[in-house]
Amino acid sequence: MKYKLGIDVGGTFTDFFLVGNDASSLVHKTLSTPEDSSIGFITGINEIAEKLNMPPETFIEKIDTIVHGTTVATNAMLTMKGAKTALLTTKGFRDALEMRRGVREERYNNHYLNVKPLVPRYLRFCVDERIDAQGNSLQSIDFAELDEIIHKIQSENVEAVAICLMNSYLNNEHEKQIAHYFREALPNLFICASFEVLPSIRFYERVSTTCINAYIGVVIDRYLQSLVSKLNNINFNGKLMIMQSNGGIVTPEVARKIAAVTVLSGPAAAPIAGAYYAQMLGFEHCITMDMGGTSFDASLVVNGKCITSTEGEIDRHRIALPTLDIITIGAGGGSIGWIDKGGLLKMGPQSAGSLPGPISYMRGGTQPACTDADLILGYLDANFFAGGKYLLNKEKTLDITENRLGKTLNLTAQQAAAGMYRVINMNMAQGVRQVSVERGYDPREFLLICAGGAGAIHAGEICRELEIPMFMVPAVASIFCAAGMLLGDLKHDYVRSYLSNYSNINRKQFLKLFDDMKKEAEKTLSDEGIEKSKIEYYPSLDLRYIGQFHEVPMEVEMEQILGFKLDDIKEAFHKEHNRKYGYELKAEGTQLEMINVRLRAVGVTEKPDSLSSSKSTNTNLLQSAFKGMREAYVPEVDEMQLLPVYDGDILGEGILIKGPAIIEQINTTIFLSSTYHCETITGGSFIVYNKMLMPEGYNKKSLTRKTSNNV
Repeated sequence: MKYKLGIDVGGTFTDFFLVGNDASSLVHKTLSTPEDSSIGFITGINEIAEKLNMPPETFIEKIDTIVHGTTVATNAMLTMKGAKTALLTTKGFRDALEMRRGVREERYNNHYLNVKPLVPRYLRFCVDERIDAQGNSLQSIDFAELDEIIHKIQSENVEAVAICLMNSYLNNEHEKQIAHYFREALPNLFICASFEVLPSIRFYERVSTTCINAYIGVVIDRYLQSLVSKLNNINFNGKLMIMQSNGGIVTPEVARKIAAVTVLSGPAAAPIAGAYYAQMLGFEHCITMDMGGTSFDASLVVNGKCITSTEGEIDRHRIALPTLDIITIGAGGGSIGWIDKGGLLKMGPQSAGSLPGPISYMRGGTQPACTDADLILGYLDANFFAGGKYLLNKEKTLDITENRLGKTLNLTAQQAAAGMYRVINMNMAQGVRQVSVERGYDPREFLLICAGGAGAIHAGEICRELEIPMFMVPAVASIFCAAGMLLGDLKHDYVRSYLSNYSNINRKQFLKLFDDMKKEAEKTLSDEGIEKSKIEYYPSLDLRYIGQFHEVPMEVEMEQILGFKLDDIKEAFHKEHNRKYGYELKAEGTQLEMINVRLRAVGVTEKPDSLSSSKSTNTNLLQSAFKGMREAYVPEVDEMQLLPVYDGDILGEGILIKGPAIIEQINTTIFLSSTYHCETITGGSFIVYNKMLMPEGYNKKSLTRKTSNNV
């Protein structure tokens, strides 16, 4: 027996999904250890071995692959606890990192402050060199000047150095010289240059991304060194892979070199898993929502592909590497309820996390959180949280919630909890709007796939607000990202800037750029153990109408590139521009302009046959799964009612459950309000549909309809 293990470290829980080569699987969760994520990582592995009645050393021998998603980089950025970083840039551009694009996000807010740069001004050093706009060297490097900078860096105890020179995307020779010189002079520092991280046009995006890579590079390097050391200590001899922000996986060696690819490592697996389940049901489009302990992530899958963006931000710092387009807001099980100066109830973004956690955890929490509200409203059983692994204190939760929120709002604890429930649901619905409506898609035409331990308690109200007719709760909902990680392929993104009027593109130069990127990809993937026959290529072009500032990324076929079929690509651009912005300039004869050419290289890996968390041999009827009645809040009537509670872990396939009702599983709970009915499907998953919008119920054929993709 051999196993593959997906591990997702979150803010509250660390999730594990184990799949055997006999299609057996196991779900496990343990509390995260924020002081050192690798502790929870190893603890969970030992707990799984205990569950399997297997000595830890025997279990470790049977694991051939671990895929790991980490929030270490994200947390370092959000808490500003990265490495002390210096920046080397061209003379005259020292303040570009702080000036950014010169645009205030909230232009009418006189109290709005600029984001604090990752590199303070006194550590931003200028080099008197210059490459012109055609890539010619106008002024070479003065190495005596570099020696002075090195001395200053040493005296300031700097840990990392970012190198980003003007126009180096056209000619990187100066950056190469500086990087080589600094690595020899400062061998113990983390040093990266923009030509290694993001060799593309737009100076601010390039310098910001390079600084992010340096800032978190030391943190990621230390973490992965510690993790690899701990795995070596328990005699792990399999492969360790790290999840990237683009939905692919890489080796620890690559992640340590280009640490910025891990900034959204954890949530990137959700749309990968979402695409898998949508395809299983015959759906080409889906929205995934993942409600964790600290945050809520929403993402989009269109035509079976996860939407990617090169305009990402983390805590207002621009990162221009390709990342899955994921909207993250501070709305999770640990989100704290509070009252603002105007007397209005708010939820988050502050979170109780895993320590001290919500009040009900009895770990020192003193502020009502979303999990506390779910407990008060009857959606959670105080004696069955995580299958009884953790006992919740309902009496203490009621008392503190009434004192901290209820008395100020002149409400009972139950009424305050109902308010918390409504507010956080609206917050999450807005997150779904951001990733769909604001991208030009109608969420009513998408399947919503709900993940996270608490997600299925809130999904019904999110769907009711957005008029989404149906949502799915996968069997692996509570560890959705950990499961999605096992579906990841090795992915590497390459970019070359090529500014040209579309009609003047030089065929030889155009094809050479793709050939160079392809050769680089083949070497990288070969070093990672991927055969040439298992490499797939996905090219894209960044195009715009002449006179525009922002470009439209266009995915194209490799045969269109090799065949130089620019007219076909141009026609597709007009249609995509119209879909995205509501107009096109084809009739006016407006010329196009090309900015960047991109290539994604995918090394296809072996994947598990199924993501089911349980064998689908259950044949139990609804009556045998009945656990009893429990008083719970029904939002349609704004009152507590006695509802039937069913054991979702033993329900068979094809069973109809009518709302209002509660379906309990060890790792997740589904709340069906009076608007919904639910059907069980193959593999232990659930389809929940609005009985008024879908009076005939769920059937697979209804899911294959075409969508307009337009609002």
